[in-house]
Amino acid sequence: MIVGLDIGGTKIEGIGLVKLAGSDVYETVIKHREPTNKESYAAFIDSVMLVIDKVAAHGKIESIGIGCCGSVGHDGLMQGANVTVLNGQDFIGDLRSRTDVDVAIANDADCLALSEFKDGAAIDAEQSCMAVIIGTGCGSGIVINQKLVTGSNKLGGEIGHNPLPNFNPDIDGKAVKCYCGSMNCTESFVSGTGFARTFSQKYFEADSKQIIEMVRAGDSKAQEHFDVYCDQLARTLGSIVNFVDPEVIVLGGGMSNVDEIYAKVQDKLHAYTFTKSVTTKVVKNCHGDSSGVRGAAFLNAL
Repeated sequence: MIVGLDIGGTKIEGIGLVKLAGSDVYETVIKHREPTNKESYAAFIDSVMLVIDKVAAHGKIESIGIGCCGSVGHDGLMQGANVTVLNGQDFIGDLRSRTDVDVAIANDADCLALSEFKDGAAIDAEQSCMAVIIGTGCGSGIVINQKLVTGSNKLGGEIGHNPLPNFNPDIDGKAVKCYCGSMNCTESFVSGTGFARTFSQKYFEADSKQIIEMVRAGDSKAQEHFDVYCDQLARTLGSIVNFVDPEVIVLGGGMSNVDEIYAKVQDKLHAYTFTKSVTTKVVKNCHGDSSGVRGAAFLNAL
């Protein structure tokens, strides 16, 4: 059984896959989720091992692939994780000391890109796709020439920590300093957390689900805010098209489940690309919340 873990800001999901005899098809034999414990690094490790133990009860583990917010730096320590107790820690070393199988790690968005490119929403793409997570945080994964691209510093796809294109406080709200130390990071606006933060600063306290409910109920403030959000997302994706020019952009994370996003962003995208007749499709992920964890399980096969 190959195992994938998807570690995010709110939950840790584990999946066990077994290859069917005589084929390249994998069957899911177990899925298990636990809340992400962010009280301390020790508590976080314990919550990860709890998921692994639950999955291991259903078969012998051959390998573990991890899709995780953040990345591993040259020193082997975690960096850029929005689960901040991870930063500066030897997460992979600590995990390997508790297991006896191969462990591979990639950014959670890299795993989403791999999963969706292989047999998901980007299956028709011949060479390239980009997956963008808009959930608790914002990150992206890049597939070029049918391979993941992470870069020499393992920072490929950190679109969430580029400045929001064309930031305008009259439109986008007050300038904000990100936990990474930079100002006006894209993540601070186009993540689900950012969507709620900017609305709450301008109007009143509400989370992303409540705001979307208000949008659908016809609330003018919520609808105006949603339109600004879609424009912010279109700016962000337009910068991706101008630089990488992928065949398909796949959205993942909690905000990707808001179906109204796709037509609005697709319509606005051309305003922020060099060529105004771009054919890049912006689509919803195919495998839902489990797309990232499926991609993680295949990391050791790369």
